[in-house]
Amino acid sequence: MDLDLNLLRVFAAVADSDNFRVAADRLGVTRSAVSQGIRKLEDRLGVALVTRSTRSVRLTEAGHRLHVQIADPLARIAAALDDALDDGPPRGVLRVAVTSIAERFLSGPLVASFAQAYPQVVLDVTVTDDESDIVAEGFDAGVRLGEVIEQDMIAVPLTGPVRQVVVATPAYLAAHGTPTHPRELVDHRCIGWRPSPGVAPYRWEFSDDGRDFDVAVQPQVTTNDMLLMVRTALSGGGITIGIEETFAPYLARGELVAVLEDWLPSFPGFFLYFPDRRNPPPKLRALIEHVRRFRDAV
Repeated sequence: MDLDLNLLRVFAAVADSDNFRVAADRLGVTRSAVSQGIRKLEDRLGVALVTRSTRSVRLTEAGHRLHVQIADPLARIAAALDDALDDGPPRGVLRVAVTSIAERFLSGPLVASFAQAYPQVVLDVTVTDDESDIVAEGFDAGVRLGEVIEQDMIAVPLTGPVRQVVVATPAYLAAHGTPTHPRELVDHRCIGWRPSPGVAPYRWEFSDDGRDFDVAVQPQVTTNDMLLMVRTALSGGGITIGIEETFAPYLARGELVAVLEDWLPSFPGFFLYFPDRRNPPPKLRALIEHVRRFRDAV
């Protein structure tokens, strides 16, 4: 069957985003062009691939099967084209999925210095805590804690070991007392984190002489936004938890105070990870080397 591969690119962009407008922005075309492309592909295949509503787009069963089948081949084609064009400075769109708690990547300097060093690379960063397949979702790379990265991926350290801290304002602790054991947290107003709606809030993890345990606090405030957690804690809203680097400036200024530190050991930190390819495209190699230089300079 003769088929315009550009129609598959349009379909993949729609499938990745569940949204015609977002897909159009990603492809650099109009929303109408995306809609027409999907209609042409459906007419050519003789089957409905998406279900449209006024607010969203959802894959049909046939659409889901097609997406699963074409995601990896399209990624390989894109990589092959990048390799074929490896006759100058790195260029093209580089899509990276980054967990919301990767402060080292998201704080600004790493991204800004990469953009300055590689002006022909468009860095498209999606902040997400979904532990999805970056290849199937159309990403070139991801940034996650090492413990949740699939073993078939190549991982480059972004940080050294990290640790979590439990923090609150001095005023909150003066008013409500300072917990001396993690289990006392159930008696405090806590600010919790969940990756997405419908998922139970994260259970706060601790260690006692090498024996790990967690505490199912009942957060009065729960969110998937780390910045909201920080701001709520700074406003005296309660006790929260997160990677130490996130809270470092506030701890240094005394705006927040760390508690329960003896119960929070370090663990492997954040990594840039990507599929195991013999020849990563130049734009990805550029990011890998930039991450290494940035890590060594910090």
